[in-house]
Amino acid sequence: MNTIRRLLIGAALLLATSASAVADVAEVDNDALKQLIEQGVPVIDVRRVDEWEATGVIDGVHTLTFFDKQGSYDAKKWLAELDKIAPKGTPVVLICEAGVRSKTIAKFLDKRLGYSGVHNHTRGMSNWIGKGQPVVKYTPEQAPTAKSETKP
Repeated sequence: MNTIRRLLIGAALLLATSASAVADVAEVDNDALKQLIEQGVPVIDVRRVDEWEATGVIDGVHTLTFFDKQGSYDAKKWLAELDKIAPKGTPVVLICEAGVRSKTIAKFLDKRLGYSGVHNHTRGMSNWIGKGQPVVKYTPEQAPTAKSETKP
């Protein structure tokens, strides 16, 4: 429960320090996500390694952890890795377990850093999997080095 509380506090701080909106984050469902994937828009799965291993990932997504288990993050490193995948001004979709972490990050990118074309999967991987959408097994080769995370 402390992890969730820390994530919520971190999200509130990120939102509270955000500048005025540059553009709005587009909320997408499973059908819209499939269309964006078909269009070649990169999808960033911001969950942790243990979550990727437990559920698998959507084929072709980029795995790039933002928050660790303690709710900590290194935005500078994460943004450097994101820039390699989807430079500022390029459309991108963020997804997490339930759409909360990814929405926080999407708003941070959009409102504070001026990214445009940011999409958030509204209900996350739990909805994707719950609706029978395909996943593939996560392999460590899929993860960039932005956030080195070790399993307990």
